[in-house]
Amino acid sequence: MRRVVVTGLGIISPIGNDVDSYWNSLKSGVLGIDFITKFDANAYKARLAAEVKGFDPKEVIEPSEVRRMDPYSQYAICAVKEAYADAGLNEENIAPERMGVYFGSGIGGINTFAAETEKLLTSGPKRVSPFFVPMMIANMASGLISVRFNAKGPVVPIVTACATGTNSIGEAFRAIRHGYADVVISGGAEAAITPAAIAGFVNCMALSTSEDRESASIPFDKRRRGFVMGEGAGCLILEEYEHAVSRGAKIYAEIAGYGNTSDAYHMTAPHPEGEGAKNAMLNAIAEAGCAPEDIGYINAHGTGTPQNDKVETFAIKQAFGKHAYKLMVSSTKSMTGHMLGAAGAAEAIATVLALRNGIIPPTIGFKEFDPECDLDIVPNTARTADIEYAMSNSLGFGGHNASIVFRRQ
Repeated sequence: MRRVVVTGLGIISPIGNDVDSYWNSLKSGVLGIDFITKFDANAYKARLAAEVKGFDPKEVIEPSEVRRMDPYSQYAICAVKEAYADAGLNEENIAPERMGVYFGSGIGGINTFAAETEKLLTSGPKRVSPFFVPMMIANMASGLISVRFNAKGPVVPIVTACATGTNSIGEAFRAIRHGYADVVISGGAEAAITPAAIAGFVNCMALSTSEDRESASIPFDKRRRGFVMGEGAGCLILEEYEHAVSRGAKIYAEIAGYGNTSDAYHMTAPHPEGEGAKNAMLNAIAEAGCAPEDIGYINAHGTGTPQNDKVETFAIKQAFGKHAYKLMVSSTKSMTGHMLGAAGAAEAIATVLALRNGIIPPTIGFKEFDPECDLDIVPNTARTADIEYAMSNSLGFGGHNASIVFRRQ
């Protein structure tokens, strides 16, 4: 089996629009949540979100192109540009046919869908943009990435709700491991802070309705009542180890294992015994060739919903046994909110940087202990730790479970 390493990182997030800013915010416990500014949310039960701030796509994308991209695609292109440059890739050191794109979105172009539907209803069918469908569809970010960066290998948009980013990285890992590509641009993007999406998530009882920004996204806290919507994009450049070494690439970490399972249980609720999540973790550990006791840190899915955090805690205990109580298990969603299809990629970046720098990002906003979430969640303050293996988990609507194990280099 070919080894796979991470050679480039890029991000657009509620707490920073480049990797350095994002990492510094994570270490410092910066909160990216505030009142919604993208539309008038006064009539909504949920009025807080983790919006991307200070983002100007025209710094990277031509203005004429920006007008033909939904915001989720804009976020994706800008995150990939940073990662591609960080990896030192160019047309001389990677053959286009050996470079792929595994980049997904949980929802896709919901901003475009809403805007063009409004045109249809108020002005008639002739006013609908000819770019409506291409801008809206959930594969377009991966397609545009392929065009911009001349990736002619396998291009696959993953759509697995909140597990999208992690599944994209995991499937890209397998594509390289089994010889289908030498480099894959992987990750996820989302831009769903819209009236319809907020209303829909509120009405399915998923969102926090707190108006206290410091007590809204509080994973593993007994007071938790739902997640806070986030947005952005994360990108990891994955590369076959020998290919990376031969061109002198910087290596952040190695992807050692990947687990992908389904609950086969419910549309939105996790399996109450966390069986699928447990198996995803165990499968990733088995492929990594390490023992559960070797894992030092888990970046948890940790949404802040009552059920998710309880079930994920139980699944970790089932997978790790007594070692679960020696693990550090934090949720960076306490800072970024839930970035949906981008969450797994943003959290994989956090996990890689935690390994590389020996610093574990905290779960901020924690005040009240919940006996059903009794693991070490690294409350409120970052912690130094010398660890060799770390895991990132994602659990999505539809029962999708994905886990990745990274090894320090």
